[in-house]
Amino acid sequence: MTRSTAEVLEDHLECRMRGDLEADLARNYAEDVVVLTATGKRIGHDAVRHFSRILNEHVPPDYEFPIKLVEGRFAYIEWRAREPGRSVEDGADSFVIEDGRIVCQTIHYTLQETMPE
Repeated sequence: MTRSTAEVLEDHLECRMRGDLEADLARNYAEDVVVLTATGKRIGHDAVRHFSRILNEHVPPDYEFPIKLVEGRFAYIEWRAREPGRSVEDGADSFVIEDGRIVCQTIHYTLQETMPE
């Protein structure tokens, strides 16, 4: 039985909050997933690993998801992450989910850094 878009999205977010990228890839991403960002496009699980590594290096690990929307095979989240000295206030990802797997993801965010006083 194929999972719904909402079920895949929730599992994806739960895996990421636990820091379990490999479980997320195995359960939620198509092997040929397309990932689109302002810095370019990449395809496959290595693309997800690449962008996840960048995110983990630069973005605070404490996420909030004020908006989650699902319609058919499409999903959209807005997110923010904050810690002293740096934050993301405008994070937004969109997903296309088919047959229980993410086949396309877009990622957008702006890192804001502040100098200590």
